[in-house]
Parts: sequence; structure tokens; C-alpha cells
Amino acid sequence: MQRLLWIGSPFFCPSLKECGWQEVAFHNFEEPRVYGWDDLVRLAGFVPDVLVVADKSRPPFVLGMEDFPCLTVFYSVDSHIHAWESMYAQAFDACLVSLGDHVERFAGPFLAADRVWWSPAFAHEEDQPRPDLPKRWDCLFVGTVNAANMPRRAAFLRDLGSRLPGLHVTRGNYRELFPQGRVLLNQCEHGDLNFRVFEAMGCGGCLVTPRVGHGFGKLFVDGEHLVGYAPHDAGDALYRIRFLLEHPDLITYIGETALAEVNARHRARHRAQALTDHLCDIWMQGVETLVAARRERAAAVRRNCLSVPYLLWAREVPQPELKAAYLDAARGRFGTGGGMSPAGA
Repeated sequence: MQRLLWIGSPFFCPSLKECGWQEVAFHNFEEPRVYGWDDLVRLAGFVPDVLVVADKSRPPFVLGMEDFPCLTVFYSVDSHIHAWESMYAQAFDACLVSLGDHVERFAGPFLAADRVWWSPAFAHEEDQPRPDLPKRWDCLFVGTVNAANMPRRAAFLRDLGSRLPGLHVTRGNYRELFPQGRVLLNQCEHGDLNFRVFEAMGCGGCLVTPRVGHGFGKLFVDGEHLVGYAPHDAGDALYRIRFLLEHPDLITYIGETALAEVNARHRARHRAQALTDHLCDIWMQGVETLVAARRERAAAVRRNCLSVPYLLWAREVPQPELKAAYLDAARGRFGTGGGMSPAGA
């Protein structure tokens, strides 16, 4: 187990280079396209021992993986808005799931529970305090506010802002903005444990965030590492924010303990090492047998788990070459006949 190819959103991929891998290749993209085995080998510049397909919150972009000859891992982050991901994951040897309450839904007829691993969000190494920046706002929210797509967030911030004049809502470089807020605010539209929690704490901020599930209580102590409020309850959030602003020493204390906790357990390097450890365990247990068993049941996986979402995506995507790719993938024909796929189209 020496060579790894990571395709999709980068997440903690850069930190894998510190975990003993001989080679780590990475490929991200923005245009609509799909990839088969030959495409991936060409992108990597080598035949990978491990392939990681990382969530991009878009239709499936790697096809035919049920018959790939290497160890395969799917990394799900947006399972709260993409129900098809748990079916797609059945075609892989292992799966990382960001949201703790969704781990069980990924264990299925072709993916054993002991190969579905909880991998919560994290702070990047670049998320750091900036003591050189002044505190400009009493309470700061950094993120997208769109009433059409995020009605709960828009209503919550509108209600809170009408009662908290010191609330500042903006978008931009959170690493520059977070250090300028006395209290940092989070809101989770879908009840997900989002990256903003870890990013704010990694920047040394005193975070006020909804008490969601997905392992929230296992990862953090309310009142110690952060301050929780009842989800979508602007009045409850207001009470806690005002209390903190009246006790600046508590703001400092929580920001310091948050940073210490993130540095100890919740940076990209921790997630990268955890994945590497999982993969080493699988490798030692006999990876050849695992991969061979997955390839033997490839037709059953397509029939029982992949064909329905692929046929649905074939109807939804506008590009003719992608429609054809999903139809071919549903029939097990994607990438055959020379290995070419619409990745080059």
C-alpha cells in the first residue's frame, strides 16, 4: 500500500503526504464530467493501490468502480442532502462518513459496517488565530445566506439581527474575518455538523452553535469548547450571546479551550492519519481477497444499488455524453472497448 489517488474535493488530502505514503496524486475539477479506470490511471500517472472518491456535492463522477482492481474508498460529506450516496457507497470497499448519525445508513448488503468509518469535519492547518487583527464586531456570522435555498438560516439571522444590533453577517475569507469577531455564530440549515464549527474553533474563536446530532456531544463539551443553543431558536441564541458579551473573560477562556481541543484532535492531519490507519488495517487483513470479492459481486451491486440512481441521473443531466455514460454504467458497459470514457469528451 504505497500509492494513493484522490479525486474530488481536496478536504484533508494534502495532509496524507505526511502519513507515510510513497505517492499521493490529487485531481479536482469543476466542469461536468465522469471518469473510468483508464482515465484515473492516466491522471495519477501510476496504477493506484488505493482510490479515494471524495464528495463534491454533485452527481456521481467516478463510474465502474465496482470492478476497479484496487482498494476503493468513498468519502461522503453531504449525505444530509444527497440520499443516493449510501447506495453509491455499496460499490466501494470502504467508506468515510462525515455525519455521525448517518454512518449506519451506509452499512448495507455490499458494504460491511466495520468498513464504514466516521470521519467528522475538521479544521485545516491554515485555520489559526490572528491576534494582530482588532475585534470589530460583537457577533459575526460568515457564510451564505440565501432565502430560497436556506430559508431557516435567513429567517434565523433576520430574527436575531432585529434584536442584536452588534450582529454582523457577511461572506468572504473566514480566516481573515473570524479573528475580528468577539463571538462567532454558526447556523446549520439541515442539522448537519458543518465545517464552520471546526474552522471557527481552529481560528481560536468563541463559537455559539446549534446543538445538533452527528456526534456533536461526543466531540465537544458545551460551555467548555463552545456554547450551544437550541436549533433555529433565535431567542435562545440571543440569550447566550448576550451572556458571553457581558463576560469577556469567558469568551477568552472558551476560545482558548476550543483551539486546544482542535489542535489535539480535529485538524486535517488527524483525519488523514485516521484514514491511513484504517487502510493499513484492511491491507493487513488481506486486501486482495476483499477486492476480488467486490469485483465478483459487481453485477449484483449494479443491479441492486447503482442502476436506479444512474438511470435517474441519466434523465436529469443535460449533457448527452453524460446521459450515455450513466446508461452505460447502469448496464456495466461504461469504459469498455478501449477504456475510453466521456472524461475526454
